[in-house]
Amino acid sequence: MSQHADSPLPPTRRAFFLAAAQLGLASFATAAATVIGTRSLGAQAAATRTATRTATRTATRTAAGDALPPMTVYKDPNCGCCTEWVSHVRKAGFVVTVRDTADMSSVKASFGVPSALESCHTARVGAYAIEGHVPADLIQKLIREKPVARGLAVPGMPQGSPGMEQGAPKDAYEVLLFDKAGKTRVFASR
Repeated sequence: MSQHADSPLPPTRRAFFLAAAQLGLASFATAAATVIGTRSLGAQAAATRTATRTATRTATRTAAGDALPPMTVYKDPNCGCCTEWVSHVRKAGFVVTVRDTADMSSVKASFGVPSALESCHTARVGAYAIEGHVPADLIQKLIREKPVARGLAVPGMPQGSPGMEQGAPKDAYEVLLFDKAGKTRVFASR
């Protein structure tokens, strides 16, 4: 079986992994379909693959046109509101990897989230920690503005925040910017 000069993988397997990486690993099924389609349909499938890559890149941009960094979300495997929040940030264009863990305390401590700001899930996007039900547009604003901070937090689980939209009256809440010393300031009010 012939191999690409700089790759130990056979050409079809290499193409599969390249397609998966270019699609942000969003779907191995999509990557597999892309590779199989490219092999069987030639130029038409290659054009489709290019269009898919372009759409993926376009969807993962901030309002200023900067690429959004990938996001990793740490959550309890049994938490439904965390899953809803992940859907919220994905709809906003973030490529999200979910890590289910029962040891959320260790995750929060490793990212320097003060205990007073804790919520049910913690994310990492670029150099920032995101704690709780922070709206995606404010995460994008954080990435655009690049303040010197450890991250953003929505303490607790306010009703009406992203992932917590279950029918009851909406709570007013603050999104807090926090630094390495644990000092906070209001980043936005919702």
